[in-house]
Formats: sequence, structure tokens, C-alpha cells
Amino acid sequence: MPRRRTSSSSSSSTAPSAAPAAPRNRTPQPVRVRRRSFGDFVKAFLAFAVLLALVVGVPLALAVTVGWPLPDGAPGLDWLQREITVQTFLRILTVIVWLAWAQFTACVLVEVKAALSGVGVPGRVPGSGPSQLLARQLVAALLLVGATAASLTPGLSQLGQSLEGNQKPAVAAAQQTPGLFAQQQEQAASTANALAEQAGQAGQAAARADGGAASAASGDTKYYRIQPPEGRHHDSLWEVADRHLGDGRRYKEIFELNKDRVQPDGSKLSEASLIRPGWIMEMPGDARGGELVEMPDEAPNVSEQVQQQISDYARTGGDHAQGGGGAQGGGDAHVSLPEQRPAPTPATPVTPATPAPGPATGGQHATPAAEESGRSFGLPEALLAAPLLAAGLLGALGRRRRQALWHSALGAVGGRRGMEPPTPTGDAQDAQDALLVGADPDGVRLLDRSLRGLAASLAAESRPLPVVYAAWMGGNGDLHLQLAQPAGKPPTPWQVGQDQTFWMLARADAERYEDAETAAPYPGLVSLGTMDDSRLLLNLEAVPGLVSLSGAEADRAAVFASVAAELATNGWSDRMTITLVGFGDDLTPLAPNRIRHLDGFEDLFETMSAETRQRRGALGAAGHDSVLTGRTGPAQHTRWAPHLVLLAAQPSDEDALRLAELAADAGRLGIGYLVGTEGTDLPGAAWEMEITGDGKLLAPLLGLELEAQLLPAAQQRAVVELFTDADPERGPGGPANTPPFLVDISEQGRPAVYARLVGSYEIIGLDAPDGDRSAQLHEALALLLLHREGVHPRVLASALWPRGVTEDVRDALLERLRAWLGTDPDGTPRLGTDATGRLTLAKSVVSDLDVLRSLYYEATQGRGVDSRQVRGRLLTDALVLVRGPLLADRPEGRYRWLTHEIIDAQLPLLVADTGLALSEFHLERGRAEKAIEALNAALRTAPADERLWHELLRATHATEDADRLRALAADLIGRSGARGLPPRTEALLDELLPTWRDGVAAAG
Repeated sequence: MPRRRTSSSSSSSTAPSAAPAAPRNRTPQPVRVRRRSFGDFVKAFLAFAVLLALVVGVPLALAVTVGWPLPDGAPGLDWLQREITVQTFLRILTVIVWLAWAQFTACVLVEVKAALSGVGVPGRVPGSGPSQLLARQLVAALLLVGATAASLTPGLSQLGQSLEGNQKPAVAAAQQTPGLFAQQQEQAASTANALAEQAGQAGQAAARADGGAASAASGDTKYYRIQPPEGRHHDSLWEVADRHLGDGRRYKEIFELNKDRVQPDGSKLSEASLIRPGWIMEMPGDARGGELVEMPDEAPNVSEQVQQQISDYARTGGDHAQGGGGAQGGGDAHVSLPEQRPAPTPATPVTPATPAPGPATGGQHATPAAEESGRSFGLPEALLAAPLLAAGLLGALGRRRRQALWHSALGAVGGRRGMEPPTPTGDAQDAQDALLVGADPDGVRLLDRSLRGLAASLAAESRPLPVVYAAWMGGNGDLHLQLAQPAGKPPTPWQVGQDQTFWMLARADAERYEDAETAAPYPGLVSLGTMDDSRLLLNLEAVPGLVSLSGAEADRAAVFASVAAELATNGWSDRMTITLVGFGDDLTPLAPNRIRHLDGFEDLFETMSAETRQRRGALGAAGHDSVLTGRTGPAQHTRWAPHLVLLAAQPSDEDALRLAELAADAGRLGIGYLVGTEGTDLPGAAWEMEITGDGKLLAPLLGLELEAQLLPAAQQRAVVELFTDADPERGPGGPANTPPFLVDISEQGRPAVYARLVGSYEIIGLDAPDGDRSAQLHEALALLLLHREGVHPRVLASALWPRGVTEDVRDALLERLRAWLGTDPDGTPRLGTDATGRLTLAKSVVSDLDVLRSLYYEATQGRGVDSRQVRGRLLTDALVLVRGPLLADRPEGRYRWLTHEIIDAQLPLLVADTGLALSEFHLERGRAEKAIEALNAALRTAPADERLWHELLRATHATEDADRLRALAADLIGRSGARGLPPRTEALLDELLPTWRDGVAAAG
């Protein structure tokens, strides 16, 4: 019978062999460990020499050559009147050198303490700057022979650790690190040696192993014991799979074999990234490596206690223990952060491993950057899978189009562009539809309100904002914040998450938040991708250094474009500056006030050096430690706005060093750096990520494996085209004022189906549909009537079912809608499909909005141009159609898609222009009362249009009734409230009614 194989804390391969029943995996395969090269020892020696010269040699040289520079006693007044000699200057310089030496020595002590204790980011010596960076590099080189250089680099996960947690025995103690990210920092030489001794003590006397327990399991079963840190990163399932299965991605197989089994310390493995030193892992049958082949009766370094633990663990396996390696990879892994199950109590801390589980199959995920032509039902998948990015882009696009309408109405551009935004075509149309389908405005609103509500609650308790490294938005709507370190009990309704470094807010609690009058606390959060059903947002401005991104150039560009676009348009940032370096396509049209492009590194260094100095000075003058303490207090100012730098270009070695020095203090200044690299070795990189060709965003040392959020080049160009076409500054060369659909307004053009949308919703020409389906059918028809250019079926489905719907339900609704609308006399269905697959209405289905647009167009650009009589009749007919706001009586909870439309801005402008044109027509004939009647009719739909009030004042003045004009002026003043009248209205009143201010003073 084959015996159960184990691993110890040692990787010894010298144990005697016994003849096994199965010959597989008999030869020990030692783990490959990088040995220190001669160059490493040379570097360490040189670092030691430099440190010795600077820390010991400098004070000795000063003591011998200059002596003590300060006076021996208290100086008298005559000391101030003495002549300044060369000796005086030398003493002053000596004092400066002594101070510089003291500062550098303090930096060395701080760096050595941080390296040996493993507490994470070293304490910052005030005013040190380059001195501390030099000390860090020298100490790192000196300790290179005992630990890797990464052990001295501030890591994300390590920042959450406590000193006591690092000093506990690694086999038994769970580290207090954030549950998302793995332990990135290594222990320095002395700590590594101590842990190695503990590991050695834990693996003794294999000859005393329990032979009965060794043969208890059937099949060729192997085990591995999770190792404590020994001069390297904490052990993890990814590393175990990489060493013993040949592929780190096979960690899922190990997870499936050991999930929910009781470990020696009484806890269970429930998340693939949450493991502890001392746990035992059953391994697949094809596992290889020296740490696995040691059998209990052949491994002298395995203690009896460990053998008993393995034996007990084998009994918990049930079906898992039968036939080792039976579990297959590919099972659904679980996200390590936003848990769908109750989080562990703080009394049972968890320790993350290096990798996080991979994403589950299914759902919508981003496609690789190389697959730019990839579509999902005709729409770009990258935008469909980015709900927060899509919502930001859609909101910004709507604001841009409204701005263009207002510019058009006020004649701000040198030519009238018209009230109709351009109808996108081709890739731009697909991009717009994808934005409409993929956008999650509710998620953006909840995220924004939750973060601002948290800031307001902490301010009310006089507590500072904690440093947040990441946020997770779970599929159930819960929000998880990962803190750099424990920050006490969160304010209600926030709760402690899986440990003290997580704060969690349930969706139900978030929905009760109201808008808070406070600054956005974490504007640097940006989506990177999804893991299972959760979306990760990384806070780039909180990174203690650089974030590097490696991978193919096209893939990196897709990530950079996604990050830049979301930062430029997101809804949870008040102010933001985004500096782009090395971007081929100009993203400025997305947000001209936020985005700026720089030509190269020299421009970047000049700009960012000046801003870094300015921010340091501003923080010091305000008495703040970081931007967080100044962002939500009474001293809110634009200086606390984040500045995020995205460098898509590969920096040279010299530029990389300069960049690392520039970013050394960026975390507390609110400046973030994301740098693209061809390799993985970027000086000063605190976090390292890689984008793969299949759309995975990997950061093994941070425990991340995400389905990356991308914006490939094709979709990037399409999105920029949408914004460029809507630019209000394009001038008279923009689109003409031509409606997308013109109606035959003659008697012969009477429609078969007529819908009234302006005012109460009514339909003429169709039988009332079934009561249960009536509301949905009416809403679907309204959407189609407002988009005569066509509506993608997925856009229609997302409008009617914002939370999602299956295709069969959507198709069933379309069939009912098609049957309800019927066919024309020639047999043509009134609901058809165009060449692109979009749903279109026949010309026999018309709305009053279509007629209104057509009448105004004919009056101002058609037949009415040459005939005053025709123009007056057409404008009068148009104004009669206006019965109130669009869909005035729509039921609550429906027609939420109207928030994405600009019809709420188009309709008032169209009505106002119609009223102004008709007023002008009547005034030309001297019919002031008719002009006033037309203007009042337009004001019922567009009460905020200043142009209508101006024309009403002129028309009223034309009646030569002073009392009536004064009454109108008083009405205007009353409507203006505390803001007062606009300047142009005041100027017009000064001209028409010079005494109007006397009436205001008397009323006041």
C-alpha cells in the first residue's frame, strides 16, 4: 500500500529511501533557490564601506580636523559684534555638516529598524528626501546577502501589519495584513534567521513518525505544510503550485482539495488567498519537488507533532483523501475580499497568501487589447464590461451635448449649430450603445454617496480619514474599503469587515445615504478589473511610490486609456488633474479641464518637481500630515485635489531613478504615478502589475488576478469621436439644424399611429394593450419614438430592465410590441430592423415631437423662409402642440433611461425658439398682444429661458402700458430670489424701465 507523503519546513533530500509500493516521485527534487552571486557580496561590501565612512568616518574626521564648532560657554553680547572671519565661516559650515550627518544617521537607523522589524514603510525623517533614499539603497544592498531587496521596499500588504504581529512565531501566528493583498515585504537578515531556526525546530525526528497513520489513506496522497517566511515572501498557494505543479495557476486544484477542511489550528481554508503558516495542504498526484517526497518514516526533520497533524488532517478529507489528485482544476474560485458569507471575527485573524483566486467563468469580462474588433451582440465588449467607466463617459457626454445646445441657443459660437446633436454612425454608434447598455449610474451614485457620507461622519467625530488603498464593489452591491492599517471602529452604518483593516458598507445602508456637503475623500480610486463578481478600484494617489505596469504595448495602452478615461469622467471626484505622457491618441476631448498631455520626461520632471515642492510647502503651512487631513476639514482648497500621472512611455534607467525619487513622498501629497514598462524591474515601484495578452491583470506579489478593464484603441477612438462631435466649440462647421426624422405635415401625411409625448402620454390609432403589459409596451414605444435613427435591442432591454434580463424575455417583449403596432396596409411591419440589427419604426408611426420639429424646421429653413404667411401659420401650429413637459404623467420608477437623454434640454430650447420666432413674427406686424400670448405659451414649457423673458419685456413695453411693465418687472424680481436678476436682464430693464430699481428699494 502506498504511503502518505509529507513535506517539512526543510527541503532536505538526503533521507534514506525505502522501497515504496508505487515508484512515482521517489527522487527528491530540491526547490530552486537563487544563490547569492559574487556581485551581491561586492555590493554588500561596498555599501558597508560607504555606510561606515558616512556614519562613523564623517564625525571622526570632523572631530580630528575641526573639533567642536560651538562655543564652550554661553556667548555674551560682544559676541554679536565680533568681526566675521574665515574661521567663523568654517565653523558655520561645520555645524551644517554635523546636522547633515545627524540627519543621514537618523535615516540609516530608521531604515535598518524597518528592515529588521518588517513593519512596512519606514518612518519618514523630516526634510530628509534624497538622504533617506540613499540610506535605503545602502541598507538594502548591505542586507542583500541575507534577504532580497524587495524586503526593504514598502509593500501594500505590509503597511497594514503591526510590529507585534511580525514578532510572533510565524508558524502559529496569523499576520495582521489586509486580506486582499499578499505579504510583499520580506523579513531582513536577523528575522529570517530566527524564523529559519523555528522552522528547523518544527521539523525534527521523522524516524519517529506514526507508521499506522502513514498508511491510513488509500492512493498515492501527498501533503505540503505551509511554510513560515524564511528570507522570502510568505508562502502561498500560487507559489506552492508554481514550485510543485509547474504552474502557479493550478493553485485552484490545491484549493479544491483542501477547501473547508479543518486545519491544525481549528480554522478552515475558505478562500484561496487566505492561508496561514502551519496549515497542511493535500496535493494533486502529479506534484513534484523535494518538499513533497519526504515520507513520514524517511524524513528525519519532521517532528512527531507534525506527523500527528498530517494524520489527523488526512481523516478530515473524506472523498478528498481518496485517490490523491482527483480534484480537477477549473472549479469556481472565490474572491478573497468582498465575501458573500459572514466575515471572520477579529479574534480569528486571517493571513493572505500571495495570489488571489482567478475569476469565475461566465459574466461579461473585458476582451484582450489585441482583439479590438471583438463584439458582443454587435457591441464592444470592453465598454459593456466597464459599468463605472461607461456611466462616467455617458454622463460626461450628456453634459457636453447640453453645453453644445446652450451655446447654440445663446449664439455663443460664430454660427448656429442647431438643437439636434449629431447622430453617431459606425464604431461611434456602437460605442454609444455599449455605454447605454453597460453603464451603472446607480453604482456610481452609491459609491459617491457612501464615500462622502463616511467622510462627513468621521468629520463629525473629529476623526481623520484613514488611508484607503483599495475598494471592492461586490456583486450584491456591498462596498468594502481596504485600509493601510487599522483605524478603529468605523462610524455607523459602516462595519468592520473580515479583519480590522477592512470597513464594509451593505448596499441597503448605502441607499439610505443622502448627498453630503463634503469634499470627495478618495478621488483617486479607479477601476482595474473584476475578480469573480467583485470589481476592484485601486487608490492610485495613496500609493507610497510608483505603480508599474508591464506587458505588450497594445495591452498596456488599453489599460492606460481605461484608467485615464475613468479618472477624467468619474462621478466620485470633485477635482482631478491627469497628466498623460507618451499617449498616442489625444484623450483631452473627454475632459479638457482635467486632462493635459506632456511631450516627454523632461517636461514631466519640470512640472512635477515644482508641484511637489508646492504641495509640501502648502501642507507644512497648513499643518497637515497629508492631503487626507486637509481634504475634509475647514481648510478645503484646490491644493488638496489629486494629481495622477500616467506614463505610457518606457522610461530610461536614468529617468526611472529620477522618477522614483520624485515619487518617494507622493503618497501623502495626493500624487499618483502609473508607469508602463517593458520589464518588471522599475526602481521605486511599490506595486508591480502585468497585463497579459488574454486580458488578465496580474500582480502575484499583491495577490491579484483580475479580468482587466480595458479600453482598446478602436473603442478609444470611437469614444473620442463621440465627444469631438459634441464639442460646443466646433463652430458653424458643425452639424446642421436638421431633425433626424421629418414628418409629412400635409393632409396626405396623416400617420397611422400618433403618439403625444409633449405633455400627457397618449396614443391614437392603436387598441389599448393588455393591462399587465401596457406600461412596458408604452415605455418601449416612447424610447423608439425618441430615437428614430434606431435602437439596439440590448439598449432597449437595458432601458426597460436596468438590472438585467434574459434574451428570451426581451425577445418576447419585442414580439408583443411588434404585434401591438401591427403592419401598414402594404403588409410592412411597423416595427422593423435595419441593416445593423437596430429596431426602427415605420414612417407611419409618428409622435407630436416629430411634428413639432418638422413644423419648426419648415417654418425657419423650409417653405416659411420665403413666405411670411406660411411661417406664421407653421409656428402657430407648432406652439399649439406644446401641452407641457415631456411625458408629464410618467409613472414613478419607469423611464429612468431619460436621465441619459438630452431631450429634457432639447424640448425647452425647441419650444423657446418656436415662441421667439412667433413673437418676432407678430411684433413685425405690430401685434404685441399676440406676441405676449406666444411667449407666455412657450414659458409654460421653458420657464428658465432668459431669452423668453427678455422678449416678453420688449413685447410688454411695446404695449406702452407702464403699469403692466412694472408688474412684469416685479414678477421677474420675485422669481430671481436671493440670486438677483441676471446682468443682461438688469441692463434691459434699465433701458425699458429706468425707475425699476426704485420699486425694488421700496419693496425692500
